Amino acid sequence: MVTVTVNGTACRAETGARLMDCLPAHAAPETPCGGAGRCGKCRVVARGVLSEPSPEELRALSAEELARGVRLACCARALGDCEVLTGTNAPAFILGESEALPAPAPMFRRAGAAVDIGTTTLAACLYGPDGTLLAQAGKMNPQRRWGADVISRIEASRKGEGEELARAVREGINELLAELCAAAGLSADVPDALVITGNTAMLYLLTGSDPDCLAHAPFEADRLFGETLTGADLGLCCPGAAVYLPRCVSAFVGADTATALLAAGLTQRPGVHLLADIGTNGEIALWNGQQLSCCSTAAGPAFEGAGLSMGMPGRAGAVDHVTVEKGALSAHVLGGGEAEGICGSGVVDALACLLATEVLDESGLLDPEPAPVCGKVQLTQKDVRAVQLAKSAVAAGLVTLTQTAGLGFDRVESLSIAGGFGSYLDVKNAGAIGLIPQELVPRTRILGNAALRGAAMLLLDDGLHAPCEETARRAETIDLASSKVFFSAYTDCMFF
Repeated sequence: MVTVTVNGTACRAETGARLMDCLPAHAAPETPCGGAGRCGKCRVVARGVLSEPSPEELRALSAEELARGVRLACCARALGDCEVLTGTNAPAFILGESEALPAPAPMFRRAGAAVDIGTTTLAACLYGPDGTLLAQAGKMNPQRRWGADVISRIEASRKGEGEELARAVREGINELLAELCAAAGLSADVPDALVITGNTAMLYLLTGSDPDCLAHAPFEADRLFGETLTGADLGLCCPGAAVYLPRCVSAFVGADTATALLAAGLTQRPGVHLLADIGTNGEIALWNGQQLSCCSTAAGPAFEGAGLSMGMPGRAGAVDHVTVEKGALSAHVLGGGEAEGICGSGVVDALACLLATEVLDESGLLDPEPAPVCGKVQLTQKDVRAVQLAKSAVAAGLVTLTQTAGLGFDRVESLSIAGGFGSYLDVKNAGAIGLIPQELVPRTRILGNAALRGAAMLLLDDGLHAPCEETARRAETIDLASSKVFFSAYTDCMFF
């Protein structure tokens, strides 16, 4: 056994253990590739008795970085006592509207929390019984160490790591609850009710349910939730709290879509309306005035800053907006200071600007390549291809839902964009790169984190539980994997 000291806290580990396996969930860096040594995102600073740099590390790290002790946590191994330093800044967090919500029938007496388990990030808010927002916070989903996408985590669970996945996300939620309660001057065990929303796989992994049914045909979930547990059932710091998990629509259209629809009020409006929750998993809904149709499209993590050469979440140091000034790109950096990387909204802006300045053509070819954005931040040809795949998945999903319903975009009265990524999105630039149809740009509205807002509405009015569950129960799911419309549209939408 060896001693590995992580950010000042010592722990014991097997000799030869990967540094990644020695890190607590809250300190684990991003691993979009699932710890396969491909993405180079899991950089840590390590000193002590360590394995020699692996071929993957020699490819990903410069000589200067190696000299400073930078290592890839998924490759470097502890051969003796060593010290590891990590950086785990939480992403910037936007709920959307921060004013008090109506609280006609709250689930709680003292305080209540709404939580959104995103594939990439966790977001939460704390409310008082009168509907006052007491605090809000966000952090990276600790499960990212098992991979950036849902499929990687389902596979990890199937290989026997389900308990570890559950423990990681529960610890993340407990940390958020502690942060929220501390900001409100409360003890972390005070909340007596929670609503936790998320996609179907995230709720399976939270509850320790076997996600095997989500991994193979016919992809039918054997548990769609719409149930109330206790904090003790989930190992939360408020064991006596009632924890409501909203109903999912289907195996790959989750409770987060149901709560986003509630927040948007989509099914209460006349006419034809679209909702797109753009994240690692793009979930899209179409309401035609009578019937609700939904689909899930694998957008991947590019819009959340993962999987790109200099991608990062929307936090301090991230380029979040880009414009063209006098023929050159001009960037805004969150928090000011030097740019460290670029987040999803910055990538959308940058590509739109590169198109406008003809550095990028409609096929996605960059010339010159890489293309400078701000300081050391640049976009590579591989980055562009990753965004093309992501934006094509979302755009083709929008096309498929409308065409399957026998409609065109001219009949759509509004498009609502939900998700943390959407909070920063420049709608005109999203149209310019083909993420959303140009004809819908004037009718597009930004909702912020609608899934979380919907969860908060359920927290503050338990009379909404039944109608939200009924909406999810009655919704039709369109299977994109078997849709000829989708595959045709996906190819067409690849172009800028």
